[in-house]
Amino acid sequence: MRQFCLAVLLAVWLATPASLVRATDWPQWRGPFFNGSTDETNLPTSWNETENMAWVRPLPGPSGATPIIVGGKVFITSTVKGSGDFLALCLEAATGKVLWRERAGSDSRRYPRNNLASPSPVTDGRRVFFLYGNGELVGFDIDGKRLWSRNIEKEYGNLALQFGYSNSPFLHDGKLFITVIRRNKPYRKPDADGPLDSFVMALDPVSGKTLWKQSRPTNAFDEGMETYSTPIPFVRDGAVELLNTGADFVTAHDPATGKELWRFEYWHEKVRDTRVIPSLVSDAGLVFGLRHKGNSLFALKPPSGENLARIVWEFDAAAPDCSTPCFYRDRLYVLDGMKHGKVVTCLDPKTGQAFWQGKIGGRGPWRASLTAGDGKLYCINETGEVVVLRAGDKRFEILFETKIDEPRIQSSIAIADGRLYIRTAENLYCVSKK
Repeated sequence: MRQFCLAVLLAVWLATPASLVRATDWPQWRGPFFNGSTDETNLPTSWNETENMAWVRPLPGPSGATPIIVGGKVFITSTVKGSGDFLALCLEAATGKVLWRERAGSDSRRYPRNNLASPSPVTDGRRVFFLYGNGELVGFDIDGKRLWSRNIEKEYGNLALQFGYSNSPFLHDGKLFITVIRRNKPYRKPDADGPLDSFVMALDPVSGKTLWKQSRPTNAFDEGMETYSTPIPFVRDGAVELLNTGADFVTAHDPATGKELWRFEYWHEKVRDTRVIPSLVSDAGLVFGLRHKGNSLFALKPPSGENLARIVWEFDAAAPDCSTPCFYRDRLYVLDGMKHGKVVTCLDPKTGQAFWQGKIGGRGPWRASLTAGDGKLYCINETGEVVVLRAGDKRFEILFETKIDEPRIQSSIAIADGRLYIRTAENLYCVSKK
């Protein structure tokens, strides 16, 4: 277990320059360890308008993207309310002051329950990359100078996800990765001349040029060909692999070449709507993934030597449809925000045994992913209800509840430098102990 954890930490270190991105930063949408957790301590348990509220910054428009925090700067993806424009913003983490704001593109298309600013940015501490639902991909230096841009949709065809392209970019070992796992026929314009392919791609973060592009075929069909998830690194047999999920398969790729190393078919009965939203999570030598629409969480043992990949346990009592699980202090936490009564479950990652399960209730659906730090779990739903739970396997315990009275909230909570960053459709809240 210790050797595996060290290997994962090595993979994290390789992903970004160690001198520029610290463990207490939040450099990509699932945080420093790719699992929704941080090693931060002294985090606030409760807050209100006067208690532990460091600052509030009004934002130009709504977005489903998670804030990214590195080196005292917060990077935000945003639409502009009342227009088709979308922006890249940088704020000062300590004060909320806008350091720079750049227009990154424009598109008037609308999607159900989504917008074109849902992918989260990613940074290596020197450069920051913003990806949008129309395929616009832009690289800036940390001070806001535009380095390059390209449009993935114009180059490779309609991104063809029913609810709008939302996959976040990902950095590892000096490469920028994106996934396009999509339906082979467009739902909307632009039309396609022939069947669209799904692929994983690596780019040079300095120039934006393609390093490799690897096709990712599937035998799924219609909406089942789609995923909204983001890749993660995984260490197997001493080497880092790039894992992604969706279209009825988990696949592993060589980060250097894109070559597919292995795949596992987690859904054999081909039906129209097996699309997957949550990303994978890994630890304890296992990979944790979700089937479509709450149809069970599974723990996958990757292949090793002559042993094929296999599922070692499944959990279907309250599996999420949208929320990516959180791995924290040797426990796996899952939030089912709709199907089974809005509950959080603490699981033993080795066996799938539930230590506890409790209802968090609330009016709205819980689609944002759990985040964890300082012995606490932070949850937020679309109607602004926030619940803080005690982490650990002892018991289900609610530490704090509050409500943000604003329009629909779609972002997960980010944590860095002793602060919580909560993005709503109208504001970015910074919560910190005083």
